Amino acid sequence: MKISNNSLQVGNQAPDFSSTAVYEQEFKKVRLSDYLGKYVILLFYPLDFTFVCPTEITAFSDKYDQISSMNTEVLGISVDSEYCHLAWMQLDRESGGVGDLRYPLVSDLTKEISISYNVLNHEGKSLRGLFIVDQVGVIQHALVNNLDVGRSVDEALRVLQAIQYVQNNPDEVCPANWQPGQATINSSHLGSKQYFKSI
Repeated sequence: MKISNNSLQVGNQAPDFSSTAVYEQEFKKVRLSDYLGKYVILLFYPLDFTFVCPTEITAFSDKYDQISSMNTEVLGISVDSEYCHLAWMQLDRESGGVGDLRYPLVSDLTKEISISYNVLNHEGKSLRGLFIVDQVGVIQHALVNNLDVGRSVDEALRVLQAIQYVQNNPDEVCPANWQPGQATINSSHLGSKQYFKSI
């Protein structure tokens, strides 16, 4: 079995995949390429019924309206089966589940998706990989945390907003800690000087 994907880089085409997911208490086939025309947040996580994972899964679900308003979908992915996903979603949060989610949880029981995104660890679990794929299927952002550290939904959204801004304004770039409405930099030597004079 192939254990790494040397072509996986920001700026390259995202590896396509097809698998069974659970959404609205039903099983459905999900293919990444079906989402062309939208941005996609791929949210890899280690396992259902664990500790950090539900905090991330529910946090992204709670922000789904904002995410969706940005022409973006979320796919949660772990090496659990679709039946495990369903059982986890049928339990409310107070009982150790995640309850109804606003986006699908994808089964990667074969571990092929995690391998193709270089997030499978030596224990056979997915690391906390977060990838933002743009509307033409290109990876624009990649972040991987080890098992014990959760990710920030707000930072993921900030990066998504920055990606969308520069794609819509190709002569501009976003500086460190940029937030929507703040100054950007014209991508020229003069533009850079003007930006630093203004701050």
